[in-house]
Amino acid sequence: MIFLLLLGVPTALGHLYLWRRLVVDTTRPRTLGRRIGTLAVIGAFLVLMSALVVTRRVPPEYGKFFAWPGFVWLAVLFYLVIALGIAEVPRRVLLRRAGVAPVAAGTGSEPAEPADVVPDPSRRLFISRSVAIGSGIAAGGVVGYGMTQALGDPKLLNVPVVLDKLRPSLSGFRIAVVSDIHLGPLLGRSHTERIVRMINEQEADLVAIVGDLVDGTVAELGEAAAPLRDLVSKHGSFFVTGNHEYFSGHEQWIAELDRLGVNPLRNEGLTVAGGIELAGVNDVTGKAYADGPDFDRALSGRNPDNPLVLLAHQPVQVGDASSRGVDLQLSGHTHGGQMVPFNFVVPVQQPSVAGLSKVDDTWLYVSRGAGFWGPPVRVGAPPDITVVELRSAG
Repeated sequence: MIFLLLLGVPTALGHLYLWRRLVVDTTRPRTLGRRIGTLAVIGAFLVLMSALVVTRRVPPEYGKFFAWPGFVWLAVLFYLVIALGIAEVPRRVLLRRAGVAPVAAGTGSEPAEPADVVPDPSRRLFISRSVAIGSGIAAGGVVGYGMTQALGDPKLLNVPVVLDKLRPSLSGFRIAVVSDIHLGPLLGRSHTERIVRMINEQEADLVAIVGDLVDGTVAELGEAAAPLRDLVSKHGSFFVTGNHEYFSGHEQWIAELDRLGVNPLRNEGLTVAGGIELAGVNDVTGKAYADGPDFDRALSGRNPDNPLVLLAHQPVQVGDASSRGVDLQLSGHTHGGQMVPFNFVVPVQQPSVAGLSKVDDTWLYVSRGAGFWGPPVRVGAPPDITVVELRSAG
């Protein structure tokens, strides 16, 4: 209910704004066009709400029929509101200039005082319709481009990270990092197969899946996740929970991934390659499920002479990591903002939007993720799979 209120109220206001600019301002009163436009806006709002409600209550094979139109429209709505908002000032200037000559208020030799400008109805309609069409083209173009980014192959990134403690013999150790795959009503088995193929082509030493694999239960999405059993690396594949696992039955998913040969790290660690400490902590959302992160447990028993690599879904967990001497944290969660301008909002909650940065003495790498949540759209934040190459300082 809280989720629907947080998203439902803004989208309702957005539809009201669209109705005003795209229907009321572009049609004459009491005409068929205005009635059709009003019904179209109401219908679009209902389609969007059905995507938010129905897809959470039906299996993905049925939910996709609501999710595709609803979430695509959500992206169009978002960019339409932005485009129309940007056009407000020039629109008002043009409407002002399109007015008829004002009636003089002065008499005799007194200078006339300007009266309010009364726009000519036909010119007003022309300007409003032009702004509406231009905004629609702009929003449609952005969303269309964003869909090609979201649904296309993730970008392969190579990121070198120098760790002071890494032995020269282990320099070049490669970790394939992928996050936020988001299997669900819009992304299924073929999405997983593509990711597995792209990771295997890198011949990495280790694979790290840092949360938000699914948006649904094992019963609904087990088949979609099955290709993960085909992941190949020299030192295994590992997984930590993201917030969406806790919305999807995290205990069942942990058991399922273990069955597929992807090793869950639940506040635990191990030594890999004879000289790298690897640990994973649960997502902070797990606190509400009595399964929250426990850094002390995860990092206990480590060899302090070896570099320590931590898998943690949310970048914000780097505060706890840096205070405990973690050398490198691998995270996801942010989607890189997914759709501009959300990349400017993410820093309010997270220390990094995407890429490599440093917090105190801890390197932090944040993947933009290989999938998406909600709209199948990515603008300014293409999906990625990253190979992090550890390098010795010597």
